[in-house]
Amino acid sequence: MNDWIKEEILGFEPFGRQEEVDRVRLIRMLDLFHGDVLTRENDVAHMTSSAMVFSPKMDKVLMAYHNIYQSWAWLGGHVDGEKDFLQVAEREAREESGIQNLIPMSPHAVALDILPVPQHYKRGQYVGAHLHLNVTYAFWASEEENLAVRPEENSAVGWIPLCQLEQKVTEPDMIPIYQKIIQRCRRDFEPVDLE
Repeated sequence: MNDWIKEEILGFEPFGRQEEVDRVRLIRMLDLFHGDVLTRENDVAHMTSSAMVFSPKMDKVLMAYHNIYQSWAWLGGHVDGEKDFLQVAEREAREESGIQNLIPMSPHAVALDILPVPQHYKRGQYVGAHLHLNVTYAFWASEEENLAVRPEENSAVGWIPLCQLEQKVTEPDMIPIYQKIIQRCRRDFEPVDLE
C-alpha cells in the first residue's frame, strides 16, 4: 500500500462530522484496496483532486458548467497515479478554465469528501457507478484573467457570486459541500490584494 496516501488522509483536520466519517471510511477503503485507488483502473473507488478558486475578495468562486452533470461545478479531476494532489488540482483548474495564475491558500487540503458518481457516458463510452475519494484545495485568482472553455469537459466558465451559488448549482448534493468549503476558507483565510 502507498503509506503516504494514508498519512496524508490521517493528517487531514476534519471540518465537521461529515469529514470525520468520510476520513474513517476513506482509510478503510485504502486498506480494502491495498492503496490501489490512485488510478481509474479501480472502477469501484479512486482518488480525485478538486480546486475551489476564489476571487481576491472571496466573494466569488470560479466554476465551469460541466457537460456530464449539466451544472456549474468546481474544477478538478482524477489524480491518475500522481502523488501531489495539490498539483493535480492546480493543473486541472488551469486546463478546465484557461486561468493561468493560481495562488494556493495552503499546501494542505481544505476538504475531504467521498462522492458517489452515477453511471454515465463519457466520450461515447459507458462508465459504471463508482466513488470519487476527493480532496479539495483552495486557491485565489484574479478576475481579470482570461477564461477559456474546454469543450470536451465544459460549455462555460465564469465567476459565480457566492450569494448566487444555490441558484446556479443544479446538483443539490454538492451545495452543502461547496458551502462547507466556503465556510472553512472564510474562517481560515483572509481576502488578498493580487494587484
